[in-house]
Amino acid sequence: MTLQPPEVRRLSFNQATAERASLGEVVESCARHGISNVGIWRHKLAETGVAAAVKLVRDAGINVSSVCRGGMFPASTDVARRERIDDNFRAIDDAAALGAEVLVLVCGAAPDRDISGARAMVRDGIAAIASHAAERGVKLGIEPLHPAFAAERSCITTLREARLLAERFDPRVVGVVVDVYHVWWDPERTDEIQWLGDRIVGYHVNDWLVPARDVLMGRGMMGDGVIDLRGIRAEIERASYRGPIEVEIFNEQIWAMPTDDIVRLTKERFTACA
Repeated sequence: MTLQPPEVRRLSFNQATAERASLGEVVESCARHGISNVGIWRHKLAETGVAAAVKLVRDAGINVSSVCRGGMFPASTDVARRERIDDNFRAIDDAAALGAEVLVLVCGAAPDRDISGARAMVRDGIAAIASHAAERGVKLGIEPLHPAFAAERSCITTLREARLLAERFDPRVVGVVVDVYHVWWDPERTDEIQWLGDRIVGYHVNDWLVPARDVLMGRGMMGDGVIDLRGIRAEIERASYRGPIEVEIFNEQIWAMPTDDIVRLTKERFTACA
């Protein structure tokens, strides 16, 4: 792999940015373009198989910056909640096998309109898996999602919520993933990032397009929207985060591009804008 300058070495290509490509295609393209980190989603991991995926990334000299997703703890029955805990154990094992330091937790939404109850289920769910994560050397990264996702994907919607939840646990095991798409609007963001400090275990970049036509699928390539990416990056740096920076974009128009073109554009925009 060609030696890259320090900024590019921190770039991680999150597999969601090329959703229509296989894990093998993403890894091969990243290797060709000198990108040394990838973020892997579990549905793509299932397509490839864990053992094959481990060999794939090792042979390519690629580091796995994170595995997504764990979490989704709230459920309407005890049996369903137990099944979700068991799935998180498997996710931790997958992350450990791949050498990923972080399992990203998309915490889950209320199953019965009781969002306070759902938050308690998230707390209890993390408590149930934290010791296993510690044993396997995997950090759990709570990712707060934009409030627009509260009804479907996560009852944890602000950095403050995520920080207060993480602070219940050992900082060596539980931290917070900061995704600009979800937190750029937050008036407490700057202070919260500073208070998080070394609790930040992941940083994701993309952009918020205007007008917003689809909250889930409307993420843009860096520089195409309204997020102050350099400003947030400065806040992250002041908090002493020096880990990989993942580009994670859900956008059908980007997914329709050839994989190599997506990876090339991601690298260009990361260098220019993020």
